[in-house]
Amino acid sequence: MQKVLFVCLGNICRSPMAEFVMKKLVSDAKLTHEFEIASAATSTEEVGNPVYPPAKRKLAENGIGCAGKTARQMTRADYEYYDHIIAMDHSNLRHINHIIGSDDRGKVSLLMDHTPHPHDVADPWYTGNFDATWKDVTEGCSALLEELKNINQ
Repeated sequence: MQKVLFVCLGNICRSPMAEFVMKKLVSDAKLTHEFEIASAATSTEEVGNPVYPPAKRKLAENGIGCAGKTARQMTRADYEYYDHIIAMDHSNLRHINHIIGSDDRGKVSLLMDHTPHPHDVADPWYTGNFDATWKDVTEGCSALLEELKNINQ
């Protein structure tokens, strides 16, 4: 089983969108038994809060639910537990490295680095553009899943 943790600043927009998009992609591919997927924050700002309403709406528009998800902060133990820790942007990457100390096992990457055109996932908290975030997340998760499926073969 491959364990994947998506990480953003607050765990209320981008990383939960990635978590639930990836769960849907994995389910559609009939690979649920091969993956454990979750998300977390680098900060404590939103801990305990549900998915941000516009992010929840964007998921729902695409037939994806996220009921029960609340924000939590990533810990050093997550580095030990998860096989792949996927950051949404370079700032998240720096904060993850602060939390874990060192990525000595090469578990941490940027979501969009798994696509042909690496860039930071658009942050809708500041832009309000959940369509751009949806595009990035779905493209990134699709590419990541293809990579991870190849690891299993």
